[in-house]
Amino acid sequence: MRIAHFGHSCILVEMHAATVLFDPGTFSHGFEGITGLDAIVVTHQHPDHIDPARIDALAEANPRARLLSDPQTALLRGGRWTGVRAGAVVDIGGLRITGGGGRHAVIHPDLPVVDNTVFQLGTADDPAQLVHPGDSLWVPPVPVGVLALPAAAPWMRVSEAVDYLRAVRPKTAFPIHHGIIAPAARPIYHGRLTEMRPDGTEFTVLPDEAFQTLA
Repeated sequence: MRIAHFGHSCILVEMHAATVLFDPGTFSHGFEGITGLDAIVVTHQHPDHIDPARIDALAEANPRARLLSDPQTALLRGGRWTGVRAGAVVDIGGLRITGGGGRHAVIHPDLPVVDNTVFQLGTADDPAQLVHPGDSLWVPPVPVGVLALPAAAPWMRVSEAVDYLRAVRPKTAFPIHHGIIAPAARPIYHGRLTEMRPDGTEFTVLPDEAFQTLA
């Protein structure tokens, strides 16, 4: 599979002859002119994961793309958007997309918890070749190949990121959701995740807007 990182939680994935863009939000950059997408996938409704100022133009530029999201975002957006619940399966050619999780991590008990679908990409026999959890620490019940790992968030301590990485134990992990951290400070978080990753897991930081092949 090939993956390009467009900042924060926005990634472009090429696998099984399909091209999927995840979470084009307000902290992300460079995705605006992408065409030829098979799917645009949004984990939840927060603007750092779906930018209301840019999402309609992106969808219009990709008229054949499936627009998939958590159920609440699909209801809010309407039109072509389809809600994907935990356990739901969407097949796009040879690519299988499976929903997981269901709820956003708790930011504070006084704040409402919104829907958050964890999206797993793969095949029927190997459904979690790539996992994008959005703002969730849900652990898939199957082996994970590549994990897009939230590295920093208002709802998470670095110890929780480490524990999540250890619980999932993917073959490879790369950081997302670090748009809220100054670039000069990101090595603090990336360093802890590198040092404390589980045995057998490779941790790598993807360059901006450039494809990298991950197994």
